[in-house]
Amino acid sequence: MKNPLAPDWLQEPKDLNSLEPRIWPRTAVRNAHGELTLGGIGVRELVRKHGSPIYVVDQEEFEARLLMVRRAFTDAASKIGSTSKIYYASKSLLTTDVVRWVEAAGLSIDVSTGGELAVALAAGMPGERIGMNGNNKSLVEIGRAVSADVGAIVIDSELEIERIASVAGAQDKVQAVRLRVNSGVHAHTHEYLATAREDQKFGIAISDVPDLVQKIRSHSHLRFLGLHSHIGSQIFIVDGFVAAAERLLDIYPQLLIDGEVPELNLGGGFGISYHRAEHPMELSELATRIASAVEARCQKLGISVPKLAFEPGRIISGPTGVTIYSVGTIKDVLVSDSGASAVRKYVSVDGGMSDNARPALYEAEYSVSIASRKSAATGALSRVVGKHCESGDIVVRNDYLPSDVAVNDLLAVPATGAYCFSLSSNYNFVPRPAVVAVKAGASHLLVRAETEQDLLSRDAGYQPEKA
Repeated sequence: MKNPLAPDWLQEPKDLNSLEPRIWPRTAVRNAHGELTLGGIGVRELVRKHGSPIYVVDQEEFEARLLMVRRAFTDAASKIGSTSKIYYASKSLLTTDVVRWVEAAGLSIDVSTGGELAVALAAGMPGERIGMNGNNKSLVEIGRAVSADVGAIVIDSELEIERIASVAGAQDKVQAVRLRVNSGVHAHTHEYLATAREDQKFGIAISDVPDLVQKIRSHSHLRFLGLHSHIGSQIFIVDGFVAAAERLLDIYPQLLIDGEVPELNLGGGFGISYHRAEHPMELSELATRIASAVEARCQKLGISVPKLAFEPGRIISGPTGVTIYSVGTIKDVLVSDSGASAVRKYVSVDGGMSDNARPALYEAEYSVSIASRKSAATGALSRVVGKHCESGDIVVRNDYLPSDVAVNDLLAVPATGAYCFSLSSNYNFVPRPAVVAVKAGASHLLVRAETEQDLLSRDAGYQPEKA
């Protein structure tokens, strides 16, 4: 009988030791002892070497997904006589090694702050393969981007036109720019809502596009590339992308009267599976349908198909990451809900909202599996929680763990490669975990774990000689 506390979408797996391929990296397997291995390395060895909790990134999976995304959009664009440029989302997971993987795969990178730009440049990414986003770029950040010869700066407001033009003029350079448009299409995971004008901080209204493009073209130090759209994140269906593309393309005939509009950036935010009930569209199909819609609209409008650009988002880094935790305490809590009583097992681990803020921020759902061993025990509806002084400190809200889960067991939470390390914090003065890449039986450190001494060293009042 199903636990009445379980959400409707959650089904207990027949085998609690199984690893759903849509959720886990392709190298995730259990060895002969039942221990989870990633990139050919057991999780216990990784914890012994790097501590717990630990972010593990499957480099082989990461590199494969870079090529998969590139192939999907290159092939789709080629079918309609166009080309595509793919921007890796630096905000999802950023280290210098990650940038080098992106560069080696032939992709570009999207940054939105001076810090992200600094990492990309420090890793050797050519400026021409960097796109800079952001709704409040400072003069200093714009100056660094222009100086680095970034391939495109996305204009997010009318004010930025003059700001970027003045900086480019001061450096005697011509800076390529895109104009971010609020298309009025907001795509959610399972539905999309079209409105006249969204109430949000990004982009400019469609009705303002002709006047602002004219202003951009009035500056000799700016070169207009085209329009940019981003309708959301963790999107499973294609309808919103098609609607946004059609709305933006409808403006192109008017813009083409006074000059070239060589590109169209349709953003991204393509969804991934965080648990077994999520089934995103195959990326190749999604790319083909978007490209076909662009071709059809261009034919209807009597214009040439522009070059296409995309920002896939978490679909590259998300499924490559697994976070490993150690179990600290366990308690069975009797919960009464709608007149029925049932037990939920609370499993506390040595991390929490400081290493994965998404469940607290967005009520995001994740999966969990016992990692240090196999278990033949029956399943127990469980909630994996962290060590922070917050009732909302939840890592995995709903999943089944073996009923014999015990103190010192290792648990693995998949699909944590995107926005977990990036959003991590030192709440409750907890040092952030190490980020480690695994591949072909070897591991190497991407970011070392913080220590309490690291945190104290930033405290201006700290006096180590008296500590």
